[in-house]
Amino acid sequence: MSVIKIESLQHPGVQMFSSLTEAQLRNKLDPAQGIFIAESPKVIRVALQSGFQPVALLCEEKHITGDAADIITRCEQIRKDTDGEEADFPVYTGTRQLLESLTGYTLTRGVLCAMRRPTLPKVAELCADACRMVVIDGVVDTTNIGAIFRSAAALGIDAILLTRNSCDPLNRRAVRVSMGSVFLVPWTWLDHPIPSLHDYGFRTAAMALTDKSISVSDDRLKREERLAIVMGTEGDGLPHETIAEADYVVRIPMSHQVDSLNVAAAAAVAFWELRQR
Repeated sequence: MSVIKIESLQHPGVQMFSSLTEAQLRNKLDPAQGIFIAESPKVIRVALQSGFQPVALLCEEKHITGDAADIITRCEQIRKDTDGEEADFPVYTGTRQLLESLTGYTLTRGVLCAMRRPTLPKVAELCADACRMVVIDGVVDTTNIGAIFRSAAALGIDAILLTRNSCDPLNRRAVRVSMGSVFLVPWTWLDHPIPSLHDYGFRTAAMALTDKSISVSDDRLKREERLAIVMGTEGDGLPHETIAEADYVVRIPMSHQVDSLNVAAAAAVAFWELRQR
């Protein structure tokens, strides 16, 4: 372990925590070199336990022998296993006042970890063993993405597919809101039309309010061996063509003239009701 005390957020090596945009962290020119930021000891531990590769840590000095001690030990071991005995793991540290100037730092219990972005599986790989999956279509709010992943992990969703116009699940805020659940549910991008899931034996259920929608508690849905639940953005909802091409259009019954739920709340209800029994 190399403990590197910094006096400025412009210190070489710290830019990944302080100034790089999400797009720069993803490194679209060379995705193999992309990274993401995991915040808080709990979330970082989930990522490490799930096999993600640490790059560097940023924390207050007190956390080196406190909240982050076991994390540093684990990161050092992973680095040695990956790069050999001579590999060193950098731990950047500075004053609380300096680190608090990072947006959101005070919400993370003082520990940030930069980690390598994984190689994502192919759609066919995710579909092979899945019975219940969710397709996230055009959801761009990071809080909603994180919350959907957390519900998916808790309520038995086997895999998640996202259209390219959706938010990146490894966005810093999405990771934090998910409490590390983005590391627990396998996911990848869906580059083909949603009906292509029929090729893998899935029927699709679009969550939308239309004249032909059926209740989420309908027995036909529960009898489906393989079901893909399609969730759209708030406001505009799912595109008309997505609804038209779905095998089922599904609604959550409402009371008191409430017409819809937040997409994250609706996802939790749908995942519970349509879980594999």
